[in-house]
Amino acid sequence: MRLRPIQILPLVLLLATSVATAAETDCKLKFNLAGWSAFYKTASGDGTITCDNGQKLNVRIEAKGGGLSFGKSKIENGTGEFSGVKDIKETLGSYAQAEAHAGASKSSKASVLTKGEVSLALAGTGKGWDLGIDFGKFTISAR
Repeated sequence: MRLRPIQILPLVLLLATSVATAAETDCKLKFNLAGWSAFYKTASGDGTITCDNGQKLNVRIEAKGGGLSFGKSKIENGTGEFSGVKDIKETLGSYAQAEAHAGASKSSKASVLTKGEVSLALAGTGKGWDLGIDFGKFTISAR
């Protein structure tokens, strides 16, 4: 059986539409975060997510967890980059977080967090002091 061009056109359009809707967008996070830890770790702050498709969202950030951790820290002008995102709404929610850290005065921190198929790579320079190993979650919600 041989298909004529008029029969192939709907199939090509359907395939092109499904590929276009599955395309990922590049989203970035800029944030400030401050917190403390004494076995229990907590930090909060705010930020903005912008995507290359024009979407923008102001967000609230909370990090909570536990472990063997002591300190006080503040991150200003932190950055993050999302991967596996098709829409900005997919960046919202709780990400799994685990880290080992040590710093005094000014220190730098980088970590990768995951939430299903979405990953978030964070980087920032902070002030304060901290020492320990902790586990928890990093939650992003709309403001």
